[in-house]
Amino acid sequence: MIAPDIDPIVTKYQPGRRDGLIPLLQEVQDACGYLSRESVIRIGQHLRLPASKVYGVATFYNQFRFQPLGRFHVQVCRGTACHVKKSTQTLEALQRTLAIKPGQTTRDGLFSLEVVACLGACGLAPLVAVNGEFHAGATPDVANRLVRILRKEAKVK
Repeated sequence: MIAPDIDPIVTKYQPGRRDGLIPLLQEVQDACGYLSRESVIRIGQHLRLPASKVYGVATFYNQFRFQPLGRFHVQVCRGTACHVKKSTQTLEALQRTLAIKPGQTTRDGLFSLEVVACLGACGLAPLVAVNGEFHAGATPDVANRLVRILRKEAKVK
């Protein structure tokens, strides 16, 4: 995938100013959906930092992604209530079914998987969100059924 031109974003930041690195990374990710190799290099050039330094900062924070999100962005809540209700089992089932780990996207680009600290709906635990839509009581069976439904939906469209 070719990264969109990020120069309009990058040039809003003062060249060589390292204090703009994190806001710049955030803005580029918001615009592109993730941080591509090309965008990391371009940001480094603008801020006069080696790409390795830019990448090092970006990998330190779990908010940054280096792969595009799938058509269905699956988030598994690991907050206290979800943990108590065994969301680990749901996460493991999704990893097996999708054959990816958190932070990855399936080869067909349909699914991306993310672990989040809390989705803020503890009464619905264990909770899985797909593209922001909550799915309560997400046991492994419920999660796998949801994946089957979404795959069928993708074939229809």
